[in-house]
Amino acid sequence: MSTLIDKERLPRHVAVIMDGNGRWAQRRGLNRNEGHKRGKDAVRAMVETSREIGLEYLTLYSFSSENWQRPIGEVRALMSLLHRYLRTELQRMMKENIRLRAVGNLTRLPLAVRKALEHAIFATRHNDGLTVVLAISYGAREEIVAAARALAVAAREGHIDPEEIDDKRFAQHLWTRDLPDPDLLIRTGKEFRLSNFLLWQLAYTEIYVTDTLWPDFGRDEFLRALAEYQGRERRFGRTAKQQSPAELRRAVR
Repeated sequence: MSTLIDKERLPRHVAVIMDGNGRWAQRRGLNRNEGHKRGKDAVRAMVETSREIGLEYLTLYSFSSENWQRPIGEVRALMSLLHRYLRTELQRMMKENIRLRAVGNLTRLPLAVRKALEHAIFATRHNDGLTVVLAISYGAREEIVAAARALAVAAREGHIDPEEIDDKRFAQHLWTRDLPDPDLLIRTGKEFRLSNFLLWQLAYTEIYVTDTLWPDFGRDEFLRALAEYQGRERRFGRTAKQQSPAELRRAVR
């Protein structure tokens, strides 16, 4: 399958909505938390494959702002799993030159989880290989409102002229301000919705939806998604005739 991938035409940034852990477990008569545990293996496979093929950025929708509404037992299990992942995978991230980032309302995380996350981010800050971004306690509407509020305060205090606010200025106030927009969004579990994920950043992103539940999503299907992406034509609102050959070659970058 890897022979179908042109490494000169990889997307720069892939974002993933990791859906289906609960359904995977329920279909096997297991507790939902067992699906979350199994999903950790899929995360490792995705990260390793991304690093091997030379992807620059990988963003994983790990825990949404809405997920706090789930049963308290499941929330605790997810936080415990995240805490364990951060502690056990740090050595691997250092060895494989992976930099860790996080976006979201991190103040809502349990103290132990937040400290482990901050430690991993600090420890990997100089790594210059694959950047893995965890979207944790993340909600796109909350992010957009926070950006609008920050701009409103800056305008009120005279730091900016409201007429100067454009899409680039607005993006500078998002949690993802120093990240490129995703080129490809992968969603597992057959659901055709964005689930309050990167609503601003996904404006021109190619979307790949698969029936496969997240715990079963492995290297081969990831490469299949990349191959399909490379077969698409990205025009960003223009016609193909308006783009030069060089732009067409860069369209998947």
